[in-house]
Amino acid sequence: MDSTQIALDVMGGDSAPHSTLVGALQACEGEGARRLPPERLLLVGDEPRIREELERIGATREGPVPDLAVRHASQAVAMDESPSSALRSKPDSSIAVCVGAVKSGEAAAMVSMGNTGAVVGSATLGLRTLTGVRRPGIAVTLGFTGRRVTLLDMGANIDPKPEHLLQYGLMGAVFARECLDVLAPRIGLLNIGEEASKGTSLLKSAHGLLEASRLDFVGNVEGGDLFGGIADVVVTDGFTGNVVLKLLESTSALMIDLVLGELRANGVDPDPAALQSLERKVDYSEVGGALLLGVAGVVVIGHGRSDANAVANALCLAGRALDAGVNTSIEEGVERAAREGVA
Repeated sequence: MDSTQIALDVMGGDSAPHSTLVGALQACEGEGARRLPPERLLLVGDEPRIREELERIGATREGPVPDLAVRHASQAVAMDESPSSALRSKPDSSIAVCVGAVKSGEAAAMVSMGNTGAVVGSATLGLRTLTGVRRPGIAVTLGFTGRRVTLLDMGANIDPKPEHLLQYGLMGAVFARECLDVLAPRIGLLNIGEEASKGTSLLKSAHGLLEASRLDFVGNVEGGDLFGGIADVVVTDGFTGNVVLKLLESTSALMIDLVLGELRANGVDPDPAALQSLERKVDYSEVGGALLLGVAGVVVIGHGRSDANAVANALCLAGRALDAGVNTSIEEGVERAAREGVA
């Protein structure tokens, strides 16, 4: 089945199903690249609750709620639940049903704001990896300075091999080119120094593989230079990447609060418009989610605390990745690298 549908895990997230359903409706009502036709959405979860919530939302709206397809799932995975336990004990969870829809061809992509470990595990086991891809990786795009940089892996693979990092560079380059319109993506390797001799044995070996590849490899990138415009894609292991991501998110919010507190303590009342612009630059909801690159289907994972705006943007990200044929490009790139003996 040649599907363009996107399965949305309605039950995933701290404020589900309300925020996920409002986000789905926002995606249907957006403009340009931030809009998805209603017929492309497949809502997955507790059907009675979904329909009840849609009626409640409809009662507060000026316009009608579009008729969206629903696929029932009798179970849901809690945010704090063990992923391995959930995979075994909840075969009819909304996450598993989304994965099943992609596997069967009913949908071609899925979006979940639910338990990240359960999404990664279910998608990897259920969809398998793309031909030639050894391990999937989570790609997060940040634009704090107005210049976007994509980091991967952000937590799917905490103990990678050097060849995994090479493939992350390749997959990240494809994503940046196809979805972010970066014509010639530059790839960097997160490390503690610029010299090729720096870092662990993993990073030294990965540096050699990246340097020998056809990628535009700019070398090692230190943490302080992530947003310096040196690279468009920065690869790292999932443990380090997850720590970096959580630290960036918490620090950016903390710094805004500290600056505002100091300004107000000194009698300065910031312009609300300027403040909103600043907050949008560090707001995860403006990106929506992260792509799990390397699995045989488009999978977008969002924050558990995602609001409706984040859900809408995550759905549109899934649509862009699907329409751009990112997975086909990844397979072609991996095959070419294997022929050249550098993958």
